[in-house]
Amino acid sequence: MEPSVALLYATVADTYKRLKLLVMDVDQEGLFFKGANSEINSIGQLLRHLAVVDLHWVYRLRNQSVPLSVQKEYGPLIDQPGQLPSVQDTTTIDLINSYEKVQAMFRLECIKLSEKDLTKVISYENGQTAIIRWGIWHIAGHSRYHQAHISLLKKLYRHK
Repeated sequence: MEPSVALLYATVADTYKRLKLLVMDVDQEGLFFKGANSEINSIGQLLRHLAVVDLHWVYRLRNQSVPLSVQKEYGPLIDQPGQLPSVQDTTTIDLINSYEKVQAMFRLECIKLSEKDLTKVISYENGQTAIIRWGIWHIAGHSRYHQAHISLLKKLYRHK
């Protein structure tokens, strides 16, 4: 991996390692806890959301649409009412294993990138565009953002 790509990739890889450590002690009830009034996305929903968003980035880097078979396996970005889809009948380990596959695909895409590729413009969402460098940086930032939500949920769950 080229040094500049490796540096960006390392931000994603390190953030993902922190996420795994953050959720390794989450039990089944904690995985589905949505706050005292069920008004917050659960840790399970957030883990699936992060995996699905990163999966979409993998396919953006490939300049491809996410195949239907993969969409069925991981689910949609949002459900019909525009919320994060509910997550049921799974475990923290299953969600992390599923996310691990996405991280492996992402690493393989980064290995293919050159320094010059980092400035390449790719399709983003809703007709917008982004450069690859920003996309990789965004993946790490997005994960850190939701790790704060997961930390809050764990605290709320402990004190319920």
